[in-house]
Amino acid sequence: MNARRYLFVLVLVVFVAGLVVVARIPKATPPPPTTAPQVAVEAGAGAGDPYYPADGNSGYDVTNYDLSISYDPSKKHLDGTARITATAAQDLSRFNLDLLGLKVTSVQVGDQPARFAQEGDHELVITPATALASGKPFTTTVVYNGNPQLVSDDSLGRSGWQVSTTGGAFAAGEPHSATTWFPANDTPRDKATLKLTARVPDGWSVIANGVEGPVSRADGWTTFTWTEDTPLATYVSTVAIDKWTVVRSTLPDGKPVVDAYAPGTEDKKSLEQRLPEVISVLTPYFGPYPQRAAGGIFVADRIGFSLETQTRPVYAAWADLETIVHENAHQWFGDSVSITTWADICLNECLASYSQWLWAEHEGQNLDDRYRTRIQELKGETSFWAAKLYDMGKGNEFKGVYTKGLLAMHALRKQVGDQVFKQALQSWVSTHRDGNATWPEFESHFKKASGQQLDAFFQAWFRDTKLPADEHLYPGNLRR
Repeated sequence: MNARRYLFVLVLVVFVAGLVVVARIPKATPPPPTTAPQVAVEAGAGAGDPYYPADGNSGYDVTNYDLSISYDPSKKHLDGTARITATAAQDLSRFNLDLLGLKVTSVQVGDQPARFAQEGDHELVITPATALASGKPFTTTVVYNGNPQLVSDDSLGRSGWQVSTTGGAFAAGEPHSATTWFPANDTPRDKATLKLTARVPDGWSVIANGVEGPVSRADGWTTFTWTEDTPLATYVSTVAIDKWTVVRSTLPDGKPVVDAYAPGTEDKKSLEQRLPEVISVLTPYFGPYPQRAAGGIFVADRIGFSLETQTRPVYAAWADLETIVHENAHQWFGDSVSITTWADICLNECLASYSQWLWAEHEGQNLDDRYRTRIQELKGETSFWAAKLYDMGKGNEFKGVYTKGLLAMHALRKQVGDQVFKQALQSWVSTHRDGNATWPEFESHFKKASGQQLDAFFQAWFRDTKLPADEHLYPGNLRR
């Protein structure tokens, strides 16, 4: 290497070294947020239900929905503001809510505006201004509006926001209903309390879950308030708007009862007057009534279902006394103790269906005779026995639970004996009150309560798709 070339190389090295030194001088930066974005995660859409993987969302737990809505039946238009209090389950850079068919106009997380986007059928994707720290509560305020829509499913029927034949509207259905009128984490496993402030034109009134609050009037509008302080699954929330006839009373323990009758349904009053009796018949089997209020919402529409909306079921125009028994049994099974996934639906429907037989027994019917007669009628019906009662597959949730499930519960009662059956149901409700449970947990609970090895029994009745063997078909004193 000659001297000139060496000098050139030396100068070049010094110059590059200077650049490196400059590059290493730190720039002035603001203090890092509590949770650094690089360690935060993007919470996913979907809570993990195997049948409805897109339902609900991960990354947080909702504790309260504080909803304010205005609805004009003549325009079928809803304006809403939802204040959702939740706790982050992990450090979050963004998270999702579920909302179907309504337009979001603004979102705030805490006191700061947040970026948002509505994606797919129901995903509201929210990116807060600063990341959310795991374990910390936060409040999200969503402003939205639109004409709520109905959800139709080939196997499950119509649900969600429904315009009534009387001109009003009501929200009911499963597995999807809540997100047709407010943004939510739409999974049964994320239960939360609910407050509703609903504004409607004078002459209309609003019924919802929980305990009735103050009513106020101004400028041609009436505002109603309802508060449900017992955590509920989103699909058992409701709002019902009509020109109701409202009857107020109390249960023997003082809990408030509010019954609402749409025009043309006043003939249902004589049935609903028996509600205290219904609850008193179910209590010895299920334990104390688990809700803070009771009642019913009787719509004038011949929808395909009645639904156990918490504290105050929604009843179709065809509802009878057995329907009232069934939906109020759900206040224990489905509402107080909620499913973890939709594969567990027998926890709700098999037990609520069996409550209809408990009522028949109360009225003097011999259930063992009824059971034996029904089994003889159905022995050759292979399609009846083909319905699975646990993990039945998406779209099959409601195919066997009302019929085969009812018989299975009576067989279980005979297998373990009346006293164990009652005690096990009561302890099941008290153990899981206001929470969630699974069907395998129910099986384990009964095996422990009875001291019996019940695997073969549960397999034959709840998991298999054929007529159970006689030892399981005629347990206990059902044998002749």
